[in-house]
Parts: sequence; structure tokens; C-alpha cells
Amino acid sequence: MLLKRVIPSILFSGEGLYKTVRYKNKKYVGDPINTIRLFNDLKVDELVLLDIDATRNGNGPNIKLVEEIANECFMPLCYGGGITSIEQAEKLFSLGVEKICINAQALSNLELISSLSEIYGSQSIVVSIDSKRNVFGKSKLFSYLGRVTPDLTVEDYARKAAEAGAGEVFLTSVEREGSMNGFDLSLISKVSSAVNIPIIAHGGGGELQHIVTAFEQGASAVCCGSKFVYQGPHKAVLINYLTEKEHLVINPVQ
Repeated sequence: MLLKRVIPSILFSGEGLYKTVRYKNKKYVGDPINTIRLFNDLKVDELVLLDIDATRNGNGPNIKLVEEIANECFMPLCYGGGITSIEQAEKLFSLGVEKICINAQALSNLELISSLSEIYGSQSIVVSIDSKRNVFGKSKLFSYLGRVTPDLTVEDYARKAAEAGAGEVFLTSVEREGSMNGFDLSLISKVSSAVNIPIIAHGGGGELQHIVTAFEQGASAVCCGSKFVYQGPHKAVLINYLTEKEHLVINPVQ
């Protein structure tokens, strides 16, 4: 049986590490390199590194910073932000990045996903899907760049991404991102039922039970940001990870 993965995510802009709520109201929480070192010591399963401004500002990946992080990172690293070409992907993989996560460019050009999958293998290619509920409470595809076909459902797009060669889907509930109030369980259930590739649930994880229920709804992995950056009711900045006891709850010894 495959182990359930619990993955910290770190968001950066420029040279700094930030936390957001609904990807807004950036709050500086530290230095990415120091954070990576702390996660090394905590022996995390995997790490997701997201440049939250690269695409919106029209920038490519911050290669210098990614190289510094990859040199310090002792766990599998997935990078996302501003990737638009095979050449950029090649450079990132050459730095030691194991997976690349593509959002905006995939919405407009799934052929890039197919090409990358053929070259590097589907296990290295993650398609990021942002979902946001409309006024009627229905989950809809969301893009900061507006590249969304109105009648394309989240589940249909996930199927298209899988067919194009994506090895995993990084599924974010935008309105729950940074809230620590729990994942969008119905969204996880619908998308995981629609595809046969792993779903990484992201957006809302704040407690161990949130993680457990996300797995129960079909997630193959769970990604949390605030839970592993903040500590306590006043959200003091303290890098942390699962305890040994929490690990056993998620992956009991057989």
C-alpha cells in the first residue's frame, strides 16, 4: 500500500517567504533558505515551492533562488510559478527539481503538458488547478489571468489534464487557501473520482483531522501551508511538521 503523503507548501515572492489568505494579503514570514533547512531537520515527505507572483508579473522562474533552494533541499522538491516552456523545465530539472507544477500555461496550452510528459515522464509533471465557488456555491475553474472556458468544469479539466499526460493534479480551493478551516471535501471527492491519477489536496488544512478526512475523500496527498508555518491560536511563526504520533494516525503500521 502506498504511503499517504503530507506535504508542506512554501510560497515566495521575490526573495522572501510569505503566507496568504485566498492568495491575497501577503504576510512576510521568513527566509526560504532557513525554512528549507528547518524542514530538512523535520524530515518532511516532500516539499512544494510556489512563486506566487511569477505568472501574474509575467516573469519566468527565479532560477537563482530555485538553485539555492534545491542545493539545500534534502527531500523531493516540486516547483511551480511562471513555467511556460520546455527550456525552463529543462533548466529546473537540471537544478535538482523532481517535479514541476504548471497552472496558467496549462489552461491555455495543454500541448505543453503532453510535450513535457513525453520528454520527462508523467511522474514529473503536475497540473495545478485552482477552484473557486460562485455565488450559487458551485465549484468553478479559477484563473488570475482569465484563461478559463466558462462551461468547462473542474472535473472535466482534470480529465483533460490527465489525458494530456499530467502525472498528478495539485487541487486548490482558492477560498479556503490560508484559512486553516478544512479542505473542500466535495471538490476533492468529485475530482478524485473523475481521474485515475493522484490528487494533491491543497487549501484549508489546519488540523490533523482535516488531513485525515481529505484522504478519506480520495486525496492521494495533502499539501498544507499555514499549518506548518504557524503555531498556536495567535499564529506565531514556527516551522513545524507532523509528530510521530500524527504520522501513525495517517499511515498506521500494518
